[in-house]
Amino acid sequence: MQKSSVVVVADKTSLKRPFIFANAVHMALCFFMLRMTVIWHRDLIQTGKMVPSISVAMMYVIEVGCLLLSVLGVFGACKGKRWCLILYAAGMAAASQTIIIRTALSYQDVYEKRVVREESKLLAMMPLTGPNKANRTLLHNIQEELECCGLIEGYKDWGASIPASCNCHYPGKCVRLRGSATLGAPKNQYVYREPCLPIYLSELKLAFSLVMAIQFGSGVFWIILLGMSIKLMGQIKRKQEFIALLQSNRYVPGAF
Repeated sequence: MQKSSVVVVADKTSLKRPFIFANAVHMALCFFMLRMTVIWHRDLIQTGKMVPSISVAMMYVIEVGCLLLSVLGVFGACKGKRWCLILYAAGMAAASQTIIIRTALSYQDVYEKRVVREESKLLAMMPLTGPNKANRTLLHNIQEELECCGLIEGYKDWGASIPASCNCHYPGKCVRLRGSATLGAPKNQYVYREPCLPIYLSELKLAFSLVMAIQFGSGVFWIILLGMSIKLMGQIKRKQEFIALLQSNRYVPGAF
């Protein structure tokens, strides 16, 4: 009776269930990210946009690899297989170190290049009276989404051809065109006051910072899973040694 109660206590103090739960959450996140990557890649192919194949391949490898690692970790925890947890810990150590170092070293460089590239792309559309159809569609989408008009000087960038996407329906964001404010533009028309370029760049910086934060947070989460797997390996080893000691009839109360 005494031996049985000791085994129960050992099971209750195990990290097995928290570890399995954490990896179930991780698997769900990895599957979601993989699904979003597939959708994003499919949209790029359909729209004819070019993206480095190495970048896409790396995303697939990381996401599928993390998904498989979690499956391996859960299997090792459920079956008490230390070799599975050793492989899991090695993979998590490599993945967490790679993503944290890569994020820290590339943040500033990639951040500045991406912002400058997007800013140059929009500025190349000036003057707005002459962009091609694709650029005009892009600008209309930006104006409707961000509730702004024009790029630098607001509605004045469009001259007399202010598009419907500039029409404003929120009093706090509107400016009323009166008289000859814009030569040839409809009088008494309400349009968005703010230009789009500063708002667009601000949203871009926020989105990029969010992506970097998610990557860094993923690395920290992987380190936590790594620590849990190492501790669980120790618990499994002690439990196996304890059971072997019970079976050898050499158990001494208080030794474990």
